[in-house]
Amino acid sequence: MALARDIYLVSQRFPSSEKFGLTSQMRRAAVSVPSNIAEGQGQLTDKGFILYLSRARGSLYEIETQAELAEGLGYLKKPQLNQVLSECQEVGRMLHGLINSMREEKH
Repeated sequence: MALARDIYLVSQRFPSSEKFGLTSQMRRAAVSVPSNIAEGQGQLTDKGFILYLSRARGSLYEIETQAELAEGLGYLKKPQLNQVLSECQEVGRMLHGLINSMREEKH
């Protein structure tokens, strides 16, 4: 949830011309991460949960790509980009660990 909050905060400073472009894309991807995790917890099988965790991880990759684009366009400063990427990497490590542990439990 912290990542989603932080994406909302940094994207507030994007140009208004990006309201329906990069701002919207980044925010949707950021909300998608915790939303997919929550939805996955409601699945009746580990396989279903893993699928949603994988979707959350895909959204993280989207955020990383979009943040790099935003920095390249001058919408994010380098320290903000580094913070976003660091948060994405941390959440990614947690997702990766959870996915792997669930897969190992099945074997």
